[in-house]
Amino acid sequence: MSKQQPNSFTLTVRDDKVAVITMDIPGESMNVLKASFAAEINSILASIKGDSTIKGVVIISGKKDSFIAGADIAMLDSCQSAEQAEDIARMGQQMFDTLEQLKIPLVAAIHGPCLGGGLELAMACHARVATDSVKTVLGLPEVQLGLLPGSGGTQRLPRLVGIQKALDMMLTGKQLRAVEAKKAGLVDEVVPQSILLQAAVERALKTKISIKTKDKGFLAKLLENTGPGRNILFSQALKQTLKKTQGNYPAPVRIIEVVRKGQDSGYAAGLAAEAKAFGQLCMTNESAALRSLFFATTQMKKETGAGDTQPQKVKKVAVLGGGLMGGGIANVSSTKAGVPVRIKDINEQGISNALKYSYTLLAKKFKRRFISKADMQKQLLLLTGSTDYSGFHDVDLVIEAVFEDLTLKQKMVADIEQHCAEHTIFASNTSSLPIGQIAAKASRPENVIGLHYFSPVDKMPLVEVIAHEKTSAQTIATTVAFARKQGKTPIVVKDGAGFYVNRILALYMNEAAAILLQGEPVEKIDKALVKFGFPVGPITLLDEVGIDVGAKISPILTAQLGERFTAPDAFSKLLADGRKGKKTEKGFYLYGAAAKKGVKTVDSSVYNILGVSPAAALSSQAIASRCTVQMLNEAVRCLDEGVIASARDGDIGAIFGIGFPPFLGGPFRYIDTLGVTNLVATLRQLQAAHGERFAPCQRLLTMAEQNSRFYN
Repeated sequence: MSKQQPNSFTLTVRDDKVAVITMDIPGESMNVLKASFAAEINSILASIKGDSTIKGVVIISGKKDSFIAGADIAMLDSCQSAEQAEDIARMGQQMFDTLEQLKIPLVAAIHGPCLGGGLELAMACHARVATDSVKTVLGLPEVQLGLLPGSGGTQRLPRLVGIQKALDMMLTGKQLRAVEAKKAGLVDEVVPQSILLQAAVERALKTKISIKTKDKGFLAKLLENTGPGRNILFSQALKQTLKKTQGNYPAPVRIIEVVRKGQDSGYAAGLAAEAKAFGQLCMTNESAALRSLFFATTQMKKETGAGDTQPQKVKKVAVLGGGLMGGGIANVSSTKAGVPVRIKDINEQGISNALKYSYTLLAKKFKRRFISKADMQKQLLLLTGSTDYSGFHDVDLVIEAVFEDLTLKQKMVADIEQHCAEHTIFASNTSSLPIGQIAAKASRPENVIGLHYFSPVDKMPLVEVIAHEKTSAQTIATTVAFARKQGKTPIVVKDGAGFYVNRILALYMNEAAAILLQGEPVEKIDKALVKFGFPVGPITLLDEVGIDVGAKISPILTAQLGERFTAPDAFSKLLADGRKGKKTEKGFYLYGAAAKKGVKTVDSSVYNILGVSPAAALSSQAIASRCTVQMLNEAVRCLDEGVIASARDGDIGAIFGIGFPPFLGGPFRYIDTLGVTNLVATLRQLQAAHGERFAPCQRLLTMAEQNSRFYN
């Protein structure tokens, strides 16, 4: 065998005359594509072309569990113009065109994430073999960074999977498992990981070079292969996209345009349009904000939340309470973190409900072939239940998820200290009670911490880790590390009423209620904030969370943080009428038999309860501004008081916890975009019109005087 070893690529020619290119970037946990690799790849291809005995080529990763996770996003931040970013795209296009034009069969052997530029490289190969591992996923997630695939992906993906499937993948960033990818036409063969290289070599030896296209059914041919059909397809895609994005994200629209250009005018025209659009999108504020979010979450994964203190390993977890939250926490602890979970509830029904929660989710995954039956059974076996504390002696972390009652939570701390080891951490999933109060009677208060999840636990990415004054650094580090193993993005926040997320959310929700009591229609308020960029409007959110929950939290916040948190009179009136929201099918909107199928309809009787006559007077922009500036002002207060450690943490918390518009980058980046002086001026105007709840906080006033920003 002959070898040549550049920095990130190794070329090995096997005895059967198949050349294997192994990509393994030194010092990195995952492979990412860099512009600097062009020379290395060209050198390797020159060696292959110079050896007439080579019969096939396989590209494989040297990393244990990843193929290529995408391109190096950092190189885009150094671009000063759209033209520079366009040049990067053209370089990628040329590199992959060179691969595709190779006269020897070229096969991608894929195990682990094959995303973005990694999938674009794989699509430039003549065939693709993937492992059946759950770690193997394929997708083009560039839209999540405010970009489009820039190295030929917009042109090759439709060719392989059809226009409709390609648009679906690119517009959502959806990732396909290997079996799904094979069904779609993206992968040629799915094999066990143990024989990946062997299968790829065999495929290279028998592959005939040709540009594959998706076999289409009659309807797909009608839509994709005719001018009128494509008109319908693309116009529908644009209509649905604008409805979903509210026009706030430019990338999805450009993806549709570029795919269409390639279909109507040919491959070369499509590539030119792709590179140009990539360059222009790279310079947008939306992409800059989304890329900053990517860098922030990547950076946070390297932090323990407690300086240099390293976490202890959590080998077993217990959950107190088998309700919706308890069931969700048990599920992510067993399925994502992969540890045994002991569930305790006061009765067997609670334990049964918690077990059923996981069974239902795992059954869906099994049905969709995401996991095997053996995997499903293995994960279910990690869950056990009890109505007493048996099985708690070797638990490292106990997560309490019962209702908001201070006396009950304090008793549970005492119980855990009695039945568990000295090192066992007690984490409370409270949304409003200060952790210091829960730990007040503890004999080991250093082990008590808050772990505030958001509902539904299996879907919401954020968790707040709340340390009180006596929580140890070891407890913080261990809790943060375990939250990450659960698949969560944790932010460490200081103890206090509402912590961070609920505190900034409360003023936003209160303001929406105040606007409602002025007579603005429910649906107009919701539409205004959805147009602004929130996933749902504040009134819908109140129905979802529970009007009674909002009413309960408000007095706690008012008592500890001041009069600005006093809720409008709407809550008490609604509760007096038995309206708690969606869970009781009685709130602001109609539910059950009274609701129109597929149409969200306001329960007009709510206006009589509130004593208002709905009449639109404010613009959508005015409604959105009044609600959001409250949130911005309070977020800055939280930073000033040390509730959050940084503007970065505040932005992550708001986006992942309550759906603050990601394209704005979070409250603090949005303030930088608005300009502090402009925000202060808006708050002053609203203060004059509506009262002291709009008074700008001191830090904003100081920043306005100094004309400073949160980010450089």
